[in-house]
Amino acid sequence: MLTFYYNPISVNARRVWVTLLEKQIPFEPILVNLDGDHLSEDFTAINPLQRIPVVIDNGFRIVESLAILDYLEAKYPTPSLMPNEIDAIATVRMVEMIAVNELQPLMIPLMKQLVGLEVKPDKIDNARQRITTIIQFYENLLAEQSYFVNNQITLADIVAGTLVPSLPQLGLSLDNYPSLKTWSQQLEQRESWQQTSVKPEMIEAALPNMRAILEKR
Repeated sequence: MLTFYYNPISVNARRVWVTLLEKQIPFEPILVNLDGDHLSEDFTAINPLQRIPVVIDNGFRIVESLAILDYLEAKYPTPSLMPNEIDAIATVRMVEMIAVNELQPLMIPLMKQLVGLEVKPDKIDNARQRITTIIQFYENLLAEQSYFVNNQITLADIVAGTLVPSLPQLGLSLDNYPSLKTWSQQLEQRESWQQTSVKPEMIEAALPNMRAILEKR
């Protein structure tokens, strides 16, 4: 059986978790506590980079969430989360890369502020402005569709959809982006999102670890 190393507060792990559920792939979840388990010798032997998620499938190890998603799509193609059309594939990749390379790093200063860490005001302002540009891009790309591509859920929705719905918690409302707001609400009704949602008490318990991790970024 496939083994999945994760922590529920990790958005990188969550996108893999959602994909496993959407594809109905049987897996053994192994919780990695972020208070030091990821630095242990045992876990370092699994991933020398000392971070989650990690998937081991029939002895083959994959680290880094996007690589894991590509592997799962190729190894377990049904149900498909990647379209066949060239322009649709490009759209999925575009949404994924903007989410991981642009949106996610920009959320870090806002998360630092949320947990009480000091962040320069100009850094907050710059992050908010850039995020606004990204969500407007996503809004235009959706164009009242249910999902980013062909009105069917793809990896684009999973990668962006495990980030965008949390923006209101960081002070960025989606009210001015009706397509994105509807899309976000629709995703959160899916069973895979509900199964992987983080309960408030879990977030509260994880705050000291989150703060310690964010202090290093």
